[in-house]
Amino acid sequence: MFDKILIANRGEIALRVIRAAREMGIKSVAVHSTADADAMHVRMADESVCIGPARGTDSYLSIPAIISACEITGAQAIHPGYGFLSENANFVQIVQDHDLTFIGPTAEHIRVMGDKISAKDTMKRLGVPCVPGSDGGVPTLEDAKRIGEDVGYPVIIKATAGGGGKGMKVAQTAADMESAFQTARAEGKSNFGNDEVYIEKYLTTPRHIEIQVFGDGKGKAVHLGERDCSLQRRHQKVFEEAPGPSIDPETRAKIGKICADAVANINYIGAGTIEFLYENGEFYFIEMNTRLQVEHPVTEAIFGQDLVREQIRVASGMDMSFTQDDLEINGHAIEVRINAEKLPNFAPCPGKITQYHAPGGLGVRMDSALYDGYSIPPYYDSLIGKLIVHGRDRPEALARLARALGELIVDGVDTTVPLFHALLADPDVHSGNYNIHWLEHWLEHNLN
Repeated sequence: MFDKILIANRGEIALRVIRAAREMGIKSVAVHSTADADAMHVRMADESVCIGPARGTDSYLSIPAIISACEITGAQAIHPGYGFLSENANFVQIVQDHDLTFIGPTAEHIRVMGDKISAKDTMKRLGVPCVPGSDGGVPTLEDAKRIGEDVGYPVIIKATAGGGGKGMKVAQTAADMESAFQTARAEGKSNFGNDEVYIEKYLTTPRHIEIQVFGDGKGKAVHLGERDCSLQRRHQKVFEEAPGPSIDPETRAKIGKICADAVANINYIGAGTIEFLYENGEFYFIEMNTRLQVEHPVTEAIFGQDLVREQIRVASGMDMSFTQDDLEINGHAIEVRINAEKLPNFAPCPGKITQYHAPGGLGVRMDSALYDGYSIPPYYDSLIGKLIVHGRDRPEALARLARALGELIVDGVDTTVPLFHALLADPDVHSGNYNIHWLEHWLEHNLN
């Protein structure tokens, strides 16, 4: 087991890793930019190292600075959290080249799954159901039009190296193809330095269902059920729950086994999430995230397992501490992402926190790095907290969420808390009757 690990991240996820490490008797090293000198993860870690100026490109994305911080402090392993360098295969290779351990999958697995085309090809080979579409990259507009006719409109054009909703455009008809194709390519080039795109059938009313998998890197893997992340704005999740209200036990066991078998087949190590669109009882693979997800706490709540602890264990060479037979669902959990944003336009709202009070009580967890007097810097993602609730069933979890939101106090900046109060007043949210397009339509008529 490691004696000391470095967390190459910031905010609530850095705190999450520090807490797991401390419970395991492992010392932690926080890295930070100049803008984060007073951040909570810096205060809570056993050691801290400033790795650069405020901008993420000069600090949290600086591989030489992070490697140097490991050498200075004697950290033996690096936990990447999510975002920043968590899915950077080059970073993983450099970590290994410096005789350090990356707490996550191999560089090759990240590389394969980070490219949407190779990921889809791999999943097809492993027996995972995929969305109908192009067999690879689509080089010309003429090819795009031909594939659109073959697959049937509407279709979605996606940047091969895309993510976060960027480089994705829908062509409802053949007349839309030229504009959508060129725009997706341009966004891919601008955001990811790669203008290659591929095409898939665009499903009209799907849910977003993701399967949590975990492998030991030695040919064994399990699944920890699914999460429903269908409530999204601009392809960004805002409300996640487990188990999914539309998934029955038989369906869960079937798709879960397919996913666990797939990652076991490639000797995958650590946490991963296989994401699907789910429509009319069918699953369609869209991507695999080779890291810990923002929404991992809802899975931890219903299974009673610490996924970060497990990541650290298997990265050190230990076997998984549980088997598939050990994993039983207990109740229902929901997470909402609290962002420092001004409604209704969701404009980032950095600033000083004048008062902060986290909700508590049975079944309530608040993952946040906020404190009274903390100044939210303008340089990073606007996520400032995750409120997670756990109940015996979905109605109890929803009631608990409403109660916890009422207790939460974040003064000094605007937040997305009013969005969740409004959503919890909607009958469709209570019934679970929504899909990935529902929130966008709902926002057009609410919060104005």
